Amino acid sequence: MHARPLLATAAAALMLAACAPAGDTPLAGYAEADLVVIAPSGAGILQSVAVQRGDRVTRGQALFALDADAEAFNRDVADAREAKARSALANLRKGKRPLELSALDHQTAQAQAALQASTATLERQQQLVARGFVSAQQLTELQAAKDRDTARLRELQAQRALAGEAARADEIAAAAADARGSGADLALARWRETQRQRQAPVDAQVFDVLARPGEFVSAGTPVVSLLPAGALKVRFFVPEPQLPQARLGREVDLACDGCAAGMKARIRWVSPQAEFTPPVIYSNGSRSKLVYKVEAEPLDASSLKPGQPLDVRFRPAQP
Repeated sequence: MHARPLLATAAAALMLAACAPAGDTPLAGYAEADLVVIAPSGAGILQSVAVQRGDRVTRGQALFALDADAEAFNRDVADAREAKARSALANLRKGKRPLELSALDHQTAQAQAALQASTATLERQQQLVARGFVSAQQLTELQAAKDRDTARLRELQAQRALAGEAARADEIAAAAADARGSGADLALARWRETQRQRQAPVDAQVFDVLARPGEFVSAGTPVVSLLPAGALKVRFFVPEPQLPQARLGREVDLACDGCAAGMKARIRWVSPQAEFTPPVIYSNGSRSKLVYKVEAEPLDASSLKPGQPLDVRFRPAQP
């Protein structure tokens, strides 16, 4: 008895749905996040993880650490080499030690005394030769002894002058270059050691922890993923007939289960090509099957979660 009115009501509803404008039909979308994935630069055993899912971290806060014994040993070796190179450079820039200079001074004094003695002996013998008491052959030997003592004195004086000066400029430059290279090796060893401990690059929420202490982690393998503020975006797909409405800067309405009403987002990117190509030859009838990916920035993302499905509707265009 009541079947005909029910059928009539259903038919009327279908007719209204068929006549409804395309803009009233929500577009399928979802929330997505641009996560910051933190991974070590080298392989090793994961020693500790300092955060858990959901934690709030600030920039510079420790996230995790790998075993760093090998890096610490390399740093100690590089430190020792750098200290050796610096000491060698400083040594070349200085003269002899005070005790070495004092020894040269004493040797010079001895040479001066020897020269004075040989000079005096030569002078006495010259007088004796002139009087005929000594042969000229002895005079020749005494002259040679004086020349020897003179040369020895000059040698020691030259050594004393050289001992007070630094090494040659080329030797100092080579030692300085070696010291710089050792310093760079030390800096590299310290950097490698610090890379075993990773810190948060930005203020964020810990989205996920992907490894646990004791596991072997390869270089570049994610250990912690972070969700910074402003990293959430809305991604939805627009059919080809509605593509002209997806203009950059236009606002769209968002709706989801359990979300507050009135959420909005602003379109910031539209894909230049179709995300889905139907397996048919292009025709006027098949163009409606094409969809284009669109990304929008939520104006308030406090209630959105990554992966959350959304209904998206174009807001009326401003006059």
